[in-house]
Amino acid sequence: MRNAKGKMRSAESGMHGRPSVLFGSIALCGALRLVARRTGRFPIPHSAFRNPQCLSLVLVQSNVLPRLALAVLIAVALPASAEIAVFTDGRTQKISAYEVDGERMNLVLDGGARIDIPIIRIERIVDDEIVPEPEIVVAELPTLFPKRSWRYDEATEVSAPPGWEEIIRDAARTHDVDPSLVAAVIRAESNFDRRAVSRKGARGAMQLMPATASRFGVTNSFDPTQNIHGGTRYLRWLLDRFERDPERSVAAYNAGEGNVDKYEGVPPFRETVEYVKRVARHVGAEPATVAPLALAR
Repeated sequence: MRNAKGKMRSAESGMHGRPSVLFGSIALCGALRLVARRTGRFPIPHSAFRNPQCLSLVLVQSNVLPRLALAVLIAVALPASAEIAVFTDGRTQKISAYEVDGERMNLVLDGGARIDIPIIRIERIVDDEIVPEPEIVVAELPTLFPKRSWRYDEATEVSAPPGWEEIIRDAARTHDVDPSLVAAVIRAESNFDRRAVSRKGARGAMQLMPATASRFGVTNSFDPTQNIHGGTRYLRWLLDRFERDPERSVAAYNAGEGNVDKYEGVPPFRETVEYVKRVARHVGAEPATVAPLALAR
């Protein structure tokens, strides 16, 4: 009994000798969860959270405290994901989160305030992640696309699955846009999925936001003919606005013409820079390996 009690007293004295660890461990639960949310990994077993005393012992015995302190500092230093909401009236608003709910969009501002507005008032949502300057080779962007007028030419080959080429050519011919550029944008946006809906609320083959669809006369974004004609008309408008420059026009299709004006070229958003490169790669690429288009009758 004495030995058992002695051991118990020893364990208790060991625990009481580190009161800051016991009480600190409770506070560190929140920090551990922060590390997990930012890094996707827990530095200690999940079961330790059920008992603060167990957690404190794990922290001490595993010598994880120094590593945990560093991990917390790194997690706090990591920027939270954020986006920029671009409104149809040209205003922009930095947001920390958003959610599409039918025909409405809920925006969460950086301070935590929430705005619930009709989705048709949102022109687009752009990821607010700036590419560090060493990673941007702006001088190379004009060489990504081949040199051409980007007007319609019957001889231009179109990279599209069966059933899509006729619609693409008709829209490109009607709006005087290079059909290979139209096909490249469709592949980058939805990979020829007529029913595609993005997390940001963009719809159909050319991923038109409701405001853009309304702006260019599209009443049903899931109708491939309407969607492609609307998206191509928008491309034509952008090409005219940016002097037939495909880099700026494609960048504006992704990030908005206002951002292209603001940065006097391709905006330094990682999403937009990669998007321009992706569309350029798709121009003249082999046909996408997707199912042929089956039009609704």
